Amino acid sequence: MPFEFIQTEIPDVILVKPKVFADDRGFFIESYKKSDFQSAGINVDFIQDNHSHSIKGVLRGLHFQKKPYEQGKLVRCSKGAIVDVAVDLRKQSAYFGKWVLCELSEQNNSMLWIPPGFAHAFLTISERADVVYKVSGSEYAPHADAGVRWDDPDIAIAWPLEKYGIGKPLLSPKDEKLPYLKEIIELL
Repeated sequence: MPFEFIQTEIPDVILVKPKVFADDRGFFIESYKKSDFQSAGINVDFIQDNHSHSIKGVLRGLHFQKKPYEQGKLVRCSKGAIVDVAVDLRKQSAYFGKWVLCELSEQNNSMLWIPPGFAHAFLTISERADVVYKVSGSEYAPHADAGVRWDDPDIAIAWPLEKYGIGKPLLSPKDEKLPYLKEIIELL
């Protein structure tokens, strides 16, 4: 199997490490193989691919889509490096409000599987980064678009801003206005 599937602190969020076939010409990886993912318990149909390009200090998120338009995401940083975060928003989950943080980069080739029911965000920690991700569940639905503040004190994500020389992260106007989790709990 060309993948290693590693359970994170939240068991449904999976760090995926592909096998890298490298030589003096470069490298080759399989970034997705349905049969291997199904064998690891990730049995989804991907319906959309997204690509984001960001400069250092950009923080995108915490984004999710409201029920019944939830999305799962398989996130990979193909150029540069990011810190990727998943926050459990499943009210019945023992991990509700908890988060997982993983570094994804072109050097480690790792991916993060974030199932439906989670908010997602990433912080660009290299000068530039390209993030590509596969989406399952529903296609982008503007009417179901939602999010939570990146700095919500009830979630308390330990963003490594100082470690990477980032002061205040660069946010979109939309992300600057996102509500706190306690303000949207009835949407979940």
